[in-house]
Amino acid sequence: MPAIRRSFPVALGAAALAALLAGCGAGGDDSGGAPPAGAPGGAPGGAAPTETVPTVDRDDALAKMVPQQIASDGVLQFGVDASYAPNEFTASDGTTIIGMDVDLGTAIAQKLGLKAQFENTQFSGIIAGVQAKRYEMAMSSFTINDERTKVVDMVSYFTAGTSIAVASGNPQNINPDDLCGLNIGVQAGTTQVEDIAARNQACQSAGKPAIQVTELQAQSDVTLALAANRIVAMLADSPVVAYAVSTTDGAVEQLGDTYDTAPYGVALPKGEGQYAEAVRSAVQALMDDGTYSTILDKWNVADGAIDTAEIRS
Repeated sequence: MPAIRRSFPVALGAAALAALLAGCGAGGDDSGGAPPAGAPGGAPGGAAPTETVPTVDRDDALAKMVPQQIASDGVLQFGVDASYAPNEFTASDGTTIIGMDVDLGTAIAQKLGLKAQFENTQFSGIIAGVQAKRYEMAMSSFTINDERTKVVDMVSYFTAGTSIAVASGNPQNINPDDLCGLNIGVQAGTTQVEDIAARNQACQSAGKPAIQVTELQAQSDVTLALAANRIVAMLADSPVVAYAVSTTDGAVEQLGDTYDTAPYGVALPKGEGQYAEAVRSAVQALMDDGTYSTILDKWNVADGAIDTAEIRS
């Protein structure tokens, strides 16, 4: 999950820098979206999202499909990396985890008759945590790919691609198709790491200077590196870049088109009977009854909506 952002040639305004700082949480992965400007973690001076997502009714049939060892305590434990606004990030109090994935995960848990609980942790360890059953579910902007579905089951619920962000007006005339020799930031563990590695290989094959890759654990740190001119661009998921554009008072812009669009997936432990189907059916029910649309509209990420939830394993 990340997009390319470029460093600012002119000093970043105080409001814009505050927006970038506030939008950063703990750490995230493939993907991410953000609340509108001024939302918790967003730009100062705007109004936070006021939409309330209705409580979802328990579906008894689906609740019975959840394994007893997961349902017994009444809690559904999620692993998230809360640095990927607006998908998952920390609110202005510095501890409360909010975002599109959080609202959707909460609704899924309610549909299964459970209470959602979110643990903020490093992105690169979340999938392993699901495998080890430390987390009963994970929603942290995980792009579905073969590597992940070998070790966890995934249920599709959203779609996003990679975007590039640069300083407004692209004063350094960066070509999105030629990043050779530039200092580019990505978040560790995301699909953008593979993206930048492939770009680097192409640079070397063409006899051009290698890309100077700045790989950081948290997306928030990548964003801050861009704001501080320590990198000239950033690769991140399209919702994350859209968030940066909307919360920096016009200081950054997306460069070129979003590419490599792929679905996000809820990550679940394998071998848990009907659990994956229960989650898939819960997501589909939320899509069908309008709850899903309400959540995406709240966080201004409706462009990533899909119509059908599927199990990928």
